[in-house]
Amino acid sequence: MEKFSRVLRGYDPDEVNAFLDQIIRQVEAMVNDIKIKDAKIASLKEQVNGMNDEIANVDHLKEKLAQYERIEGTLNRAIIMAQKTSDQIKSTAHRESEILIEDAKKNASRIVNEALLKAEKTEAETAMLRRNINVFKRKLKDIIESQLEIVEDIEKVEI
Repeated sequence: MEKFSRVLRGYDPDEVNAFLDQIIRQVEAMVNDIKIKDAKIASLKEQVNGMNDEIANVDHLKEKLAQYERIEGTLNRAIIMAQKTSDQIKSTAHRESEILIEDAKKNASRIVNEALLKAEKTEAETAMLRRNINVFKRKLKDIIESQLEIVEDIEKVEI
């Protein structure tokens, strides 16, 4: 606390006035400081309101993100199912193609075997025909020779 000098009729007015001036300056400084702080508080309140709006916007974006993540999960599951189905279809087609190839090979073997049997049969028939032709030629030659002998014998016999 401030102590004033005593003068006639109380305290020294200059000291009291100087002290009051000092108090006024301090009060004015405090008032200015309070005004600055009030302005800062108002600004901070505006920032808080803006941040609350941003938080609400962030919450909305989080909800959207969660929704998109659910959609992404659904799409991923659908893609996986499509891949599995595609793999099954490929596997089935591969098995069916192997079966068809195996059947074709069996049919080709059967056809080749049948052709070989027919070729062997044809060769056997051809060989038999050649033998028959040779036999026929020999018999015909024998007949012709015997006829020639008869003609020669007839020429020997004179009429």
